[in-house]
Amino acid sequence: MNRWLPSLALLVLAAAAIWGFRSHDAEQRAGFLGYVEGDLLYIGPVEGERIAALHIEAGRAVAAGDPLFTMATPVLDQQRAEAEARLVEMRAQLDNRRAAMNRPQQVAVLQAAVERARAGLDLSAAEYERKRILFSHGHAPKAALDQAAMAQGRDKAALVEAERQVDAARMPSRNQEIDAAEAAIGMARAQIDQIATRIARQTVAAPAAGVVQDVFFRVGEMANAGQPILSLLPPANRKIRFYAPQSRLARVKLGGRVEISCDGCEAGLFGRISFISAREEFTPPVIFSDEERAKLVFKIEARLEGAALDLPLGLPITARLSGGGVPEDAAP
Repeated sequence: MNRWLPSLALLVLAAAAIWGFRSHDAEQRAGFLGYVEGDLLYIGPVEGERIAALHIEAGRAVAAGDPLFTMATPVLDQQRAEAEARLVEMRAQLDNRRAAMNRPQQVAVLQAAVERARAGLDLSAAEYERKRILFSHGHAPKAALDQAAMAQGRDKAALVEAERQVDAARMPSRNQEIDAAEAAIGMARAQIDQIATRIARQTVAAPAAGVVQDVFFRVGEMANAGQPILSLLPPANRKIRFYAPQSRLARVKLGGRVEISCDGCEAGLFGRISFISAREEFTPPVIFSDEERAKLVFKIEARLEGAALDLPLGLPITARLSGGGVPEDAAP
C-alpha cells in the first residue's frame, strides 16, 4: 500500500496544477462587464434670444450641415435696416461730393447774385463820382464823399464774393473729403456684413452627422448664448466602458481590440481600446494586501467599430480581449 503513496501524491499534484492552470486561463479569458456610453455634443445658440423654429426632433438622424434650430432676430433685423439706411445716405453724400455742382438752376441763381452785385457796384461808383465832383466845387461835405467811397468799396467786395460762389459751385469737392466719404462707406458695408453674419449664425446647423438624443427647449422659449438647446451623438462618439481588475490590467493595451457581446446582439461586434485609466477606481482604506489588491479595478474605454456603432446608450455588455489584448499592428 505504501508503495502507491508516492504515485498517488504525484497524481494529486498534477491534478491540482491542471486545475490551477485552467482556472487561471478561464479567469484570463473571462469577459469584463460594462455598458455603452457616448460623448454627446451639446449645441446652443451663439447669441441669446427666443427660439423661432426647431427643425428636428429627438431620435432623428441628421447629416452634417443640416439645420437644427433657428433663433429669432428682431434686434439684429432692426440694426441691419438702420445700417442699410445709413449706407444709402452716405452714398448720396459721396455722389454730391464727386459731382461738380454745376446744375443749371444753382448756377443761374448764383449768377443772378453776381449781376445784382455788379449793378450795385455800378450805382455806388456813379454816386461816388458825383459826390467827388460836388466836393471839388465845394457843394458837398467831406463826410458825404467818404460815405460814397465806403459804399463803393462794399459793393466791390460783394461782387467779388458772388463771383467766387459761382466758381465754387462749379468745382468738385476736395479729394480728401471724397476719400473720407469712401472710407465711411466701406465701414458701413462691413457693419452690414457683420450683422448679416450674426443673423445667419442664428440658424444653427449640425457640426457632424449623428442622432439627436434630447431636445431641452421648445419654440418660444428663451435661451442664453451657449446654453444647450439639444444634444447630438455622432456615431464615432459611441464607446463602451468597462473595468478591469489589477490582476488582468497588464494584458490590456491601448489600440487593442475587444470583442463585444450582449443579450440579443448579433455576433462579431468589436471595439478598440482608446483609454486606460492611469489610476484605480477603487482604493481600500487599508494597506494593500494580496486580498485587498485584488479589489482594485481600472476604468477602460473602447471606441466602437462597424456594426457595434448601432448599440444603444446604456446597454449592458461583456467585453473580451481579442488577440491577447494587443493592437493588431503590434501582433507578430
